[in-house]
Amino acid sequence: MSAADLHFLVPGPLDQRTGGYIYDARIVDGLRRRRREVAVHELAGEFPAGDARARSSLAGTLAGLPAGARVVIDGLAMGALPELVRPEGARLRLLALVHLLLADETGLDAAQHDRFVALERDALAACTGVLATSACTAERVAELGVAAAAIRAVPPGTDPAPPAAGPGPDAPPRLLCVASVTPRKGQDVLVRALERLADRPWSCVCAGSLSRAPAFARAVERQVRAAGLAARIAFPGECDAEAVAALYDASSVFVLPSHAEGFGMVLTEALARGLPVVSTTGGAIPHTVPADAGLLVAPGDDAALAGALARLLPSAPGGPPTEPAARLAAAARRHAASLPDWEEATDKFAAAVADLTAAGQESAP
Repeated sequence: MSAADLHFLVPGPLDQRTGGYIYDARIVDGLRRRRREVAVHELAGEFPAGDARARSSLAGTLAGLPAGARVVIDGLAMGALPELVRPEGARLRLLALVHLLLADETGLDAAQHDRFVALERDALAACTGVLATSACTAERVAELGVAAAAIRAVPPGTDPAPPAAGPGPDAPPRLLCVASVTPRKGQDVLVRALERLADRPWSCVCAGSLSRAPAFARAVERQVRAAGLAARIAFPGECDAEAVAALYDASSVFVLPSHAEGFGMVLTEALARGLPVVSTTGGAIPHTVPADAGLLVAPGDDAALAGALARLLPSAPGGPPTEPAARLAAAARRHAASLPDWEEATDKFAAAVADLTAAGQESAP
């Protein structure tokens, strides 16, 4: 990969604390530490809808790039705007970085779903290639008609971490969910599940932004109060990396009730700390969490989620881990040793970019 012509386009500030932005930022940092000159372009406006500011920012940024440049565009910034991407397809070596297909977002009606499918199919067709953050997402991209030869799966890395210490010997088990409070992440399902377990000892922290879907976040907090669980379920909002690490360390079980994930970086972060995982079968999650390290249930099924959590919760505060919890934790620690780190992920990303854009290399400046 040339040192001077990689441009990385992201919707909004790169330092946002979601899995997709963290992936983008870690890859950019890794490439720069390898002395690659990566220019990051933080696009203005609302994505994926594409308001006037977004359209102007994306069109102007693409138009200002030198002919032949390698360009990675986060799929959130381009998937719904094929008419802006298509004219640049012959001039630039465009690569879409797909974390999750737009049509796989939760809460779309049939018309919105079909519209996003059509738009993203058109946008991806204008690209030289596609980088997907999991093999599962790569398969979803292929379903939109992108040739397998033009797709590369580049899963994220995971930082090594010590085993979680837990909440303390006399404290109830602590459940941790790290995710923006949005419909796709399913915190409303988690609250319904925990309401079923009100007679068991536990506390729960749902760490993640409360401003990405504020109406949903407010509804979930009302749901918690109505269930009488406000003293047991905390919503600290978006946390920095140090605070998230401390939350992992003080937890007993990791839970992610998501309806769909393109990978689920928080899941491997939990596995790296030896936490048993309770999640769903949505999207790439079954490909991310080994069968012996987690309990997976159907998305949206609060009864099944409660049942899975109940298997891991002791009947008394301060009690020893249940046999299933101990077994899952041991498997998580074993699996953690096989997880690629961010150095490996960065190397694989760089190789994929070079491979997918090699055909047009002779036209680069």
